[in-house]
Amino acid sequence: MTMEMWALGHTMSPLRLMLFVALAFPMLVGLSHLVGFEPTVELIQDGVDALVALAAGFIISIAMLFQLNVLGAGSSWREAAGAVGLFAVAGAIGALLAQSQLHASPEQERREQQKRDRRIESSYPAQLLAMLIGALFLSINVAPTDEVVLLAAGMTPWHSIGLVLLSLAIMHAFVYSLEFKGHHHRAEGMTVASIALRYSVAGYALALLTSLLVLWLFGRTDDTSLAFVVSEMVVLGFPAAVGAAAARLVL
Repeated sequence: MTMEMWALGHTMSPLRLMLFVALAFPMLVGLSHLVGFEPTVELIQDGVDALVALAAGFIISIAMLFQLNVLGAGSSWREAAGAVGLFAVAGAIGALLAQSQLHASPEQERREQQKRDRRIESSYPAQLLAMLIGALFLSINVAPTDEVVLLAAGMTPWHSIGLVLLSLAIMHAFVYSLEFKGHHHRAEGMTVASIALRYSVAGYALALLTSLLVLWLFGRTDDTSLAFVVSEMVVLGFPAAVGAAAARLVL
């Protein structure tokens, strides 16, 4: 919980905050389908689990913010709603991911992992969703910090290009590490270039779009030039790309 995160909750537009939670909910439903509290068949079950995870995120956020004295008796409803709303989404993602990380035994963990792999790898949109959630999870924690703005201000176009290439290289390295570990199997006839386009480039594009959306929601693009927004997006796109690439390891 960074100072910038709860300070942003105090100043963030209520409309953008509601939009942030509204956009996060469909992703929580998708995450519930992939690695939720229990195997589900119907969409309504995933929706209920997503609501439970979001409620848990709100409860935990309220408790922690009061415990740390970030919120108190003197806090306004707008300040409380803003700070809690931002943390609740990250808490909801963590609540849903807990099932994929905590198991009663190694054998149960192995069986659950096989089920998740089959569900995710059987659908390309499911893999894109996993990368999108990973990108969102890291970007919402980094975007409020001043480092994003400071780094973007100090970077030249050549630095930005280099960071883009580095982000793509890291994502591609994750793709092949997953293949070596057996989580990802190369489809018949797919070349190295097609794998890079299908996973690394597509995943990085999702990371950049997620970064741009988060920057806008958090007010980081207000009253700035297009060139600076692009620079911010590339800076935030680096941790978002790592989160997108690592999502398959977590899921």
